Amino acid sequence: MYIVAALYHFTPFADPAALRGPLLDLCQREGVKGTLLLAREGVNGTIAGSRAGIDAALVHLRGLPGCSDLEWKESTAAEPPFSRMKVPLKKEIVTMGQPDVDPRAKVGNYVTPKDWNALISAPDVAVIDTRNDYEIAIGTFEGAVDPETRSFGEFPAWWEANKDRFQNKRIAMFCTGGIRCEKSTNYLLGQGVEEVFHLKGGILKYLEDVQQDESLWQGECFVFDNRVSVGHGLVEGPHELCHGCRRPILPEDRARPEYERGVCCHLCVDETSDADKERFRERQRQIDLARERGEHHLS
Repeated sequence: MYIVAALYHFTPFADPAALRGPLLDLCQREGVKGTLLLAREGVNGTIAGSRAGIDAALVHLRGLPGCSDLEWKESTAAEPPFSRMKVPLKKEIVTMGQPDVDPRAKVGNYVTPKDWNALISAPDVAVIDTRNDYEIAIGTFEGAVDPETRSFGEFPAWWEANKDRFQNKRIAMFCTGGIRCEKSTNYLLGQGVEEVFHLKGGILKYLEDVQQDESLWQGECFVFDNRVSVGHGLVEGPHELCHGCRRPILPEDRARPEYERGVCCHLCVDETSDADKERFRERQRQIDLARERGEHHLS
């Protein structure tokens, strides 16, 4: 059993590059794998490993400047969720592309999972899912607005085009773990929206804390690791990834005529060229050859 820790923390790092080497070395030494993004605004990512390895990584992370109160959410996986450890340096730990947005200055009102149902059921509340379209496709809250964005950076333009729909409404926002709502609620407050709320701990905390028979969640929650999706109690869901488009598909989708392992699925078969598909086939051949040799192919 692998422990999976999802985390983020906004804090100013004067020199993220100086933090990268020691963090990567520690994770590799402890057998921890996953991705941790470092930027001047903080840290964000998901890691997996043994109980001792994750504990060591969390101790190190909480020792970084301004991270003593860093929080994380844990779940488990039966198989390794990640194949390697990466600590990339980024401009933002979640990319919105709005230089004036600063979650450390002000964010919306946090709502705990136990109070979320009552809030989003109120008639004067508009519920907005801030995740990407492929995530929303496999699960969301009952009645939530889907912005149909393919990346978080599209959210400000969507809001500008649709803000009149939400006049005289309180806005409740949610995302997978909470990080996107830190920025999106700060953004809406900066746009003059007076009452903005977001789900504390995100969907993952809701699925952990709220019983299924009391839940307003419908479907599964997409996660950015090899589990692909989780459900109530953070139990691994049924989804797999199409390695052509990186979208979640169900096992029965592999029986559809459009599906080709490692190449395409019914969602992307018409989105890629013949040259793209041949390139994906070659990648899959190299993965299969590496597996036969007992090696891991870094695709």
